[in-house]
Amino acid sequence: MDISLVSAFIVGLFSTLHCLGMCGGIIGALTFSLPAEIRNDRWRLFPYISAYNLGRISSYTLVGAIVGGLGDNLFNFISPEYGHLFLQGFAAIIMVGIGLYLAGWFPRFAEIEKLGQPLWRKLEPLGQKLLPVRSPPHAFLFGLIWGWLPCGLVYSALLWSATTGSATHGAMFMLAFGAGTLPTVMTAGIVTGWLMRLTRLPHLKAVVGLSIIALALVSLYINLQHSGNMEHGEHSSHQHETMVSP
Repeated sequence: MDISLVSAFIVGLFSTLHCLGMCGGIIGALTFSLPAEIRNDRWRLFPYISAYNLGRISSYTLVGAIVGGLGDNLFNFISPEYGHLFLQGFAAIIMVGIGLYLAGWFPRFAEIEKLGQPLWRKLEPLGQKLLPVRSPPHAFLFGLIWGWLPCGLVYSALLWSATTGSATHGAMFMLAFGAGTLPTVMTAGIVTGWLMRLTRLPHLKAVVGLSIIALALVSLYINLQHSGNMEHGEHSSHQHETMVSP
């Protein structure tokens, strides 16, 4: 499995406090817009929460594809020969920044969410108009809009997805990130208290942050080794062709 997808899932999984603070309130608005007989029945409520999260993660995946494709073109435009090396270096920097943020050592890293506020000012009224939610498809649309809510961790993941090298890989990266957020958001109200206590442990935050940083360095090393082997193979092939040519 691609190490970047594992990293994306871990970042999503350990964004617990952030997800509960933002998505938890949105799910609360969705829930309280439903009739009491649905709101008070866990099994009848489940399809609405699931549809909302499917819409939210669909937004992440869509924008991941867009950013992944744009990032690949941008880095290749900057340097057709060394664009992939720029991608790998930038990916490592973003991973280290996320690791420092999750560890609590670099809180200002989340300020990148200000980048999306102009777009969100146009989308937020559309999300408000979708309340009250009347059906699971309606909840899906609600999640599709609110998936664009400015969020430092989501934007950090998107910057990271820009370094994946293609629209397909960018989409897969953000899908993995979104999947990582599901345990927290889907179980909100059931294990929320336990999760919040767990994520407040400073030692755990440090371990998670250092794990992401370690993954960044390992991923960079593997990618550089792979690039070096490819270049060596191409050089050897060129020499062989030169030797056998008349």
